[in-house]
Amino acid sequence: MTAYKDLSKEELLELKKGLEARFEEIKAKGLSLDMSRGKPAADQLNLSMGMMDVLNSSEELTCANGVDCRNYGGLDGIDEAKQLLADMMEVPKDNVIIFGNSSLNVMYDTVARAMTHGVMGSTPWCKLDKVKFLCPVPGYDRHFAITEHFGIEMINIPMTLEGPDMDLVEELVNNDPAVKGIWCVPKYSNPQGITYSDETVFRFANLKPAAEDFRIFWDNAYCVHHLYEDKQDYLLEILMECKKAGNPDMVYKFSSTSKISFPGSGIAAMAASDANLKDIRNMMKVQTIGHDKVNQLRHVRFFKDIHGIVEHMKKHADILRPKFETVLEVLDKELGGLEIGSWIAPRGGYFISFDALDGCAKAIVAKAKEAGVVLTGAGATFPYGKDPHDSNIRIAPSYPTPEELEMAADIFVLSVKLVSIDKILEEK
Repeated sequence: MTAYKDLSKEELLELKKGLEARFEEIKAKGLSLDMSRGKPAADQLNLSMGMMDVLNSSEELTCANGVDCRNYGGLDGIDEAKQLLADMMEVPKDNVIIFGNSSLNVMYDTVARAMTHGVMGSTPWCKLDKVKFLCPVPGYDRHFAITEHFGIEMINIPMTLEGPDMDLVEELVNNDPAVKGIWCVPKYSNPQGITYSDETVFRFANLKPAAEDFRIFWDNAYCVHHLYEDKQDYLLEILMECKKAGNPDMVYKFSSTSKISFPGSGIAAMAASDANLKDIRNMMKVQTIGHDKVNQLRHVRFFKDIHGIVEHMKKHADILRPKFETVLEVLDKELGGLEIGSWIAPRGGYFISFDALDGCAKAIVAKAKEAGVVLTGAGATFPYGKDPHDSNIRIAPSYPTPEELEMAADIFVLSVKLVSIDKILEEK
């Protein structure tokens, strides 16, 4: 295909005329398609329905060590659930705490504790003149919402194919004591699907923070969310690397079963050093007597062990893979060579990240909505909702049916073409 920028003004206007006619034709269909969030589709949720049958009123609800899951107690969670999530997170069981249904909730509480009571005896963040967080971009909007909610200053860190720009991370973390944390989605990152390289993980583990209470918020949300059996990304385990580097307390690692079992009724976990967990438990004792052990037991009896989770996730992949491939095929076929956008084909996770021409993302999202396709708002993948280039768009292929997805992808590329032509015409 000829790049749009190489076409004459007359050729672009003629092309636009045909595309507009097609757009109006689609618009007249009155479609309503949603690719705004990474929600599992109903057929994915159906995979876990057997979990509803593993416990009933005649079942023994006692754990192997004699804990009655119906009663009080068990601040860390039941041993079986700790082992299940520890194996999934590739950490020792004793370094895991099981929480409620949402890792996002755990991350919020972790920031809140640091704000009100500090980290392991350090000054509470709320008493400091300035608190800063590093934010790899494009990144996860809900991470950014947490730090914005607490009035924490957020600093953009550009993502590369290896992970965050570590030269910039090292410069800021090692020299500015106001930098207290960094958000990370290290495997199949949201939204680009990038997995941090071994070198990137090693450099994280060997940071020399100016702040003693600096923490890496390592949200390994997609640790088992592969799309392919024969093409899977590998991620170096951060807790062990930090321990080897003499920085055992520098990282909080989060994960959950939210996109494995039921997003609203999963179980979440944090893994951290002994010292970090002791600090967290001391505050948790005031907050709760323990989380939902019955739900933890339900997950253990359904999945049994890590092998059960792996087999379960292969079924998820069989549903998700064709959807991702549909979108990627449309992007390749319709936009390849036009030089009006770029994207990465991920091997896992829940999103496809699309970078349009500078200044076009908001207009593309609005154009697609006009034809009946709702996308994540432009700017959502940046702190404060401000994409400095107005170029990044997060595509979520999981929720629509395959038929809906094909229509939505066609509308998306049509919107990209129309907005891009207008942009190029402005510059000619």
